[in-house]
Amino acid sequence: MFAVGSLWDIVFLVALVIAVAPFFGAYLGRVYMDRPAFGDAILAPIEHAVYRLLGTSPRQSMRAREYLLAVILVNGGVFAFLYGFFFFQGLLPYNATHAPGMSWDLAFHSASSFTTNTDFTHFTNESQLSLGSLMIAWPLALFVSAATGLSVLVAMVRGFVRRDGTLGNYYVDLVRTMTRVLLPLAFLFAILLVLFGVPETFRNLVVAHPITGGTQHLVFGPVASYTSISLLGTNGGGFYSANAASPLANPSAASNLFETFVMMLIPFSTPFAFGQIIRRRNESWPYMGTILIVFAIAVGLFIAYQAATNPALLGIANLGAQSNGYPVGQETRFGLPEASLFQVVSVYSNVGANNMQISALSPMAQLVLLFGMFTQSTPGGEGTGFATLLLFAVLGIFVGGLMVGRTPEYLGKKITTGQVRWAALALLVHPALILVPFVVAVAGGFVSTAGSIPVSAHTFTAVLYEFTSEAANNGSALSTAQFVDSSTFFNVTGGIVMLIGRFLPIWAMLQVGGKFSEQEVLPPGPGTLRTATVTFTIYMTLFLIIVSVLLFLPVIALGPLAQILGGA
Repeated sequence: MFAVGSLWDIVFLVALVIAVAPFFGAYLGRVYMDRPAFGDAILAPIEHAVYRLLGTSPRQSMRAREYLLAVILVNGGVFAFLYGFFFFQGLLPYNATHAPGMSWDLAFHSASSFTTNTDFTHFTNESQLSLGSLMIAWPLALFVSAATGLSVLVAMVRGFVRRDGTLGNYYVDLVRTMTRVLLPLAFLFAILLVLFGVPETFRNLVVAHPITGGTQHLVFGPVASYTSISLLGTNGGGFYSANAASPLANPSAASNLFETFVMMLIPFSTPFAFGQIIRRRNESWPYMGTILIVFAIAVGLFIAYQAATNPALLGIANLGAQSNGYPVGQETRFGLPEASLFQVVSVYSNVGANNMQISALSPMAQLVLLFGMFTQSTPGGEGTGFATLLLFAVLGIFVGGLMVGRTPEYLGKKITTGQVRWAALALLVHPALILVPFVVAVAGGFVSTAGSIPVSAHTFTAVLYEFTSEAANNGSALSTAQFVDSSTFFNVTGGIVMLIGRFLPIWAMLQVGGKFSEQEVLPPGPGTLRTATVTFTIYMTLFLIIVSVLLFLPVIALGPLAQILGGA
């Protein structure tokens, strides 16, 4: 199950991403700064036609408040469309499986989930979702939510170089993200997934004849195109309930590595887009260094604890030596290193796709995944992940500057209490959105286990994982067997958590960028803190880890650590 030689697959894939990221990041920077880029001759006329249709222009630049209102207007429209489609899907076309309309609370949770780039599901795709929902409603959210995240990041970054108080035009950023990034890449990757064996068809049901006799109905559809944008846009909601563990969505070890690359491409390229936009490419590497350090530690710990002997099996008589780690819940078509890389990339990039059963992982591996959702920034989701890392940087530079007696400024602009307050709000709302509903769920008796499963530290971790995934707009789930999460309480509470966890930090990011955009750029002085250095990289990494651990240590102790120490 664990072949040491397969570790080279991880090394090769990460090296490939690091080699491609600077060039793709530079392309992203040119796209968002409206500089000459590939495809201008064909795409520019199309984009300007869309601008005229929307009644906007690239010359109409918005302030932070206007940009936020545009974000809410577009995403609010998507939410309303999704809610209506899911609620009435039983009456709508393309429903060969006769899936009924969702209840009001499940439709609310689902619409909140897909609008916020979370894609956390409380339903079974094959039986509770129509092909129309999978082809029309859900894909709209896959594109708009991903484009919104990238647009917000770019708007925030513009604040470091502008001096007129504006951050750009959201509608223009949204359109250019679609035409220059998401649509062409999703189309290309869908074709490649078809070559790997992922189905692409408008047939909903196919009758198969297994070798054991009888018949079996297989749910098909445009799986390749759906999977492509789902992974590329850090959405992660699978066409099938088994997600990337399904042989139809992820047929082979080769497709597994390719899908891992797709998930990594944009999140690992955004630091270089940042350097391109601010015209200081050397400023990209401290962030890339922080991301790679945390990510490498996470992958190493995950593989090590998954490959270690399961201590719970040592005391079982006549079992014999047990040295193959935690094999339960892992798809045997993939090796442990490759499957582990996929799972860590998925959670740390806020994709949320699963190719392993997270509830069957070792407690330490579960803790590794939780930490990735605590930070939300290594590398984090589409756009907003790197924007969160920039918020950590604003706080880190402010604290570091005060500690050494230097002026708290970044890229020639002073960091004032205004930026610090908004950055702190965005980072503190995350633990609040996890801990408050978690306490209400546990203390209020809303957690009910399925069947005869006893309440344990593992149940505690499952509820913690649920709210952490929703608050981080991640979408991965630990287990639906540990407790019933499809109740009205978890549907409504989870939907509210996802909406606040998405749009309140976006508000803070735009406010931070807006306040920077009102300042003049100052020349560096003798007291300016140098940030494009190895020292700053190490400082940023330690600052991020320490702050994240301090915020979540109490719940870590009661959940994953209790399991590790034998409290499960």
